[in-house]
Amino acid sequence: MPNRSIKKKTIANKKIIRNYSGIFKLAVIILIAAFAIFMIINNFFPGKKSNNEFMFKKDGTLTFSDSAGNTKAKIDIQIANTDFDRQLGLMFRKSMGENQGMLFIFPQESVQSFWMRNTYISLDMIFVNTDKKIITIHKDTKTLSDQTYRSTGSAKYVIEVDAGFSDKFNLRVGDNINWTR
Repeated sequence: MPNRSIKKKTIANKKIIRNYSGIFKLAVIILIAAFAIFMIINNFFPGKKSNNEFMFKKDGTLTFSDSAGNTKAKIDIQIANTDFDRQLGLMFRKSMGENQGMLFIFPQESVQSFWMRNTYISLDMIFVNTDKKIITIHKDTKTLSDQTYRSTGSAKYVIEVDAGFSDKFNLRVGDNINWTR
């Protein structure tokens, strides 16, 4: 009898060890997967801070000028010229410097339409045609909104700057832009 009891305990202990071994393996797999996802996200969004705010990355400088060529303002720009960058835009950012903005470059000139979903900063949106002339300005856009802001004509470029920028620097339809990388 005592021999059977020891055998049963041994078998039971082996089952417990196998169960814990399976749980341990699963936990290791989950940890490895979580680490891999973390690394992919951090590498996919290199301009992202650890507190989940995207950071400005200077790609060039943009100048606003009047029709006579007089400079009205200069800003550092981050360029959005891929589908992903254009769709992400300034979403999820909590702030942007007064001398900073985003330049969206589209493959073709057409009527452009933007919204403010997941955008925490009120913006001025400046729509520009292929001649680099401002055709539409939407001021003080509503944050976290699906309201659409459209260009009044065909635009190839859109510049987003902090709300109030257009008034501060007296930007008008017909003014020009130019940028350098």
